[in-house]
Amino acid sequence: MEGRGAAGGEVTVPTVTMYTTEVCPYCIRAERFLKAKGVGDITKIRVDLDPGLRRAMMERTGRRSVPQIYVDDYHVGGYEDLVELDHAGELEPLLAGGAG
Repeated sequence: MEGRGAAGGEVTVPTVTMYTTEVCPYCIRAERFLKAKGVGDITKIRVDLDPGLRRAMMERTGRRSVPQIYVDDYHVGGYEDLVELDHAGELEPLLAGGAG
């Protein structure tokens, strides 16, 4: 999704991807947290539906647990990592298109 910045230039909104399962309290918390931060679209990859997707997640992240969250190619980690990034003041610039 793209829009116009204050100076009229193109603003690119980063893609947020979350590896998830159907029943995952931390996944639900992460989604709510991201939406509260203004993220409209989250690409969800359901690793409980396909063992190959879970293997791909583990290869990409080095972790077995969900959620695993990416902002573009930046691996945020899980829900607690997401909150920690926010408390450090680094989440909003990342979601605004800043480098991670």
